[in-house]
Amino acid sequence: MVKPRRRGRFIVLEGIDGSGTTTQVAYLVSWLLERGELVHGTRQPSTGPVGSLLRQVLSGRVVGRGAEGKPAPVDPTAVALLFAADRIDHVASEITPHLEAGRHVICDRYVLSSLAYQSLDTDLAFVRAINGKAPAPDLTIFLRVKPEVAMDRIAATRSDRDAFENLPFQRRVAKAYDSLLEKYRDGRVVELDGEEVPGTVRGRVRAAVEDLL
Repeated sequence: MVKPRRRGRFIVLEGIDGSGTTTQVAYLVSWLLERGELVHGTRQPSTGPVGSLLRQVLSGRVVGRGAEGKPAPVDPTAVALLFAADRIDHVASEITPHLEAGRHVICDRYVLSSLAYQSLDTDLAFVRAINGKAPAPDLTIFLRVKPEVAMDRIAATRSDRDAFENLPFQRRVAKAYDSLLEKYRDGRVVELDGEEVPGTVRGRVRAAVEDLL
């Protein structure tokens, strides 16, 4: 009898912009591959059709219509719905198939990002409701970085920024994350200091994942 392949683990990296989530996702994928694990790295917004549209909205390449048909920012509630729609599509078409095939999935951002970011301009209960079908990760690693440090990192590495990447907004996001994390004090969420030297951060991220696997 063939032994069924074990379902993969779903691991999410979270934090404000510039906290290092993308860097740590790439590191975890590389490290797990070196261990001989099956692994798939991904991100939200996704690279799927809804995620691609959402990225255009965030970059300002796609705008809404205001008074007299003039260009205006897309309504925040519509943006929250796009994030939720992308998440549903991403889970169904990419995340779940990889998990069921026995691959660990490492995702750069997930539901917690929507709860922190979209709740600043949209009702939190509404954001929770539209993301209610999203399966919970096996582990969420939150990288804590001060907004000022995060913005300095972004300024040093990128010339283009999306609608969320400014200091006043990131201060609001950091406070929203703090409020949310107060309610997630269980083994599925691990908070790490993202301002430590890179090698130390990698080691702590690796240790958190080793505890899960």
